[in-house]
Amino acid sequence: MNGLEIARQATTGFNNVGWRYYFDSDTAAVGKGHGLGVLKFYFLGRGGALGDVEWQAVCAAFGYFKPTMVESIWNESRQVLPAPQAAQSHLECCAAFGRAHLSDIAGLEAFCAAAQQVLSATDLAGLSLFAGFVAQPLPDDPPARAMRLIAALREMRGSAHLAAVVAAGVAPRVAHAIKRPNDLAMFGWSAEDIPAITADQRQTMIDVEALTDRLIAPAYHDLDDASATALLDALDAAYTLFADDPH
Repeated sequence: MNGLEIARQATTGFNNVGWRYYFDSDTAAVGKGHGLGVLKFYFLGRGGALGDVEWQAVCAAFGYFKPTMVESIWNESRQVLPAPQAAQSHLECCAAFGRAHLSDIAGLEAFCAAAQQVLSATDLAGLSLFAGFVAQPLPDDPPARAMRLIAALREMRGSAHLAAVVAAGVAPRVAHAIKRPNDLAMFGWSAEDIPAITADQRQTMIDVEALTDRLIAPAYHDLDDASATALLDALDAAYTLFADDPH
């Protein structure tokens, strides 16, 4: 397999597993202990990888949320807990989720080695949220390390995808409406905020997916067949764990 083929095959696993700890009940309990509700802990924990920044930086990195929503939640949450501390706590929840759910997956050490190779080969330029995740130290035990790597490489593709959306001239809110029309309210948008979507825009979003794959493919090019298999097999096993739980 070449890098593009591996990147394409890995997308489903990274996209569908990497976010699972965000709204897990154990993560929610940790956030509550900090005095933060689930959504505020999500914003401050995930966005806190950027550091103690202003809301505009978070808005740029997250991409798809309505700016007024980002401003309100980020500024309120920062009054409760410093963003870097929230990020560390949120990533500890990620590691704990891995220990709780991924421990029985075979080949995690080989997966981690392959995923770290991809992570190290990724050009950080333009991928601000991914770069924030990369800067955080990884845990030693394979289940926790694997989940952290899955979350980080999800951010890698997500950051590249946002860049591809912008490069294609599609407003992020329109891109979001095309890909996830049922989730607009969760991201702060109302139907009135979204202009009529054209057939050309829908086709452009298909092209954006292909461009995203091409953008991230170089990071996968140096994986040999054994490493690619270890990466994809463990991802498939992780994905299967949650196949009956789309949310």
